[in-house]
Amino acid sequence: MPRTLLRTALLPAGLLAPLCAPPAGATGVPAGTVIENVATASYSNGSGTASVQSNKVSLRVDELLDVAVAGLASAPVPIAAGTAALPYAVTNSGNGPEAFALTAEAAVAGNPFTPTVQGIVVDSNDNGTYDPGVDTPLAPGAATPALAADAAARVFVLVGLPAGVADAATSQVRLTAAAVTGAGTPGTAFAGRGEGGVDAVVGATTARSAALAAVITRIGAVSLTKSAAIVDPFGGTRPLPGALVTYSLVARIVGSGSAEGVVVSDGVPTGTTYQPGTMKLDGAALTDAADSDAGSAGTAGISVALGTLLSGSADRTITFTVKIN
Repeated sequence: MPRTLLRTALLPAGLLAPLCAPPAGATGVPAGTVIENVATASYSNGSGTASVQSNKVSLRVDELLDVAVAGLASAPVPIAAGTAALPYAVTNSGNGPEAFALTAEAAVAGNPFTPTVQGIVVDSNDNGTYDPGVDTPLAPGAATPALAADAAARVFVLVGLPAGVADAATSQVRLTAAAVTGAGTPGTAFAGRGEGGVDAVVGATTARSAALAAVITRIGAVSLTKSAAIVDPFGGTRPLPGALVTYSLVARIVGSGSAEGVVVSDGVPTGTTYQPGTMKLDGAALTDAADSDAGSAGTAGISVALGTLLSGSADRTITFTVKIN
């Protein structure tokens, strides 16, 4: 993108003052500033005292290209289904307005899994929260708007979770920013490409910076345990014809995440008959009809909707009774 176009979107200094990581200070006098002075010599001679001025020396300050990237999350960002937004700050620590090309990389050495990079967005309303449809997505390979010296842009790297990842696994994502004007060895100059036509010179950061932020998986799974208690017609516990068998189904959430839309179903075993009105959830009776409560039951079997099970939530117990024919 031509430099003149980028400057039309210039972001003011101090834009993101509340960021957790303080922006690096801009380097010295603003680019394009004219520095000039005149020297004076005073003296005396036989005819009295006198002074004389030198010629004026003027120079224009070149633009220094520097940038700092910082991850803003104080802890790994949880990720399960959907998208996680990793926050970073990109700070122009040079002395003139500059735009920065951003690259997100999830294949970081040491990662137990590779998050799926879905895109990079600018926090347009600067509220620190990713707002789909409000925050501005950057096209692949695109740059930030031009940032004034000492200004920062908060950006989010959006990542998704690949299949087959274990619970509580942590991986890092690297965001790299590079000055659009150019990067490289400190002292490298780009003639006439600085603010107002001055030279642009690469600073100590090489005009490139990177930072890491992490995600941690929060995956929930459901375990289901079934048991049976028998009361036979003679007061014993043998599976005889006419015995009543009460099945207990215990649903438990495991892992650090949640499980949504949990439905437990069980068929009536061949050779038995469901006993109407015996279905319960956590000891509370459920109607057999498919109505407003969580369960339904009939000759074929039972079904109970448990909804969302959150990490650390109590076990849910379903019971129902059949008779051996």
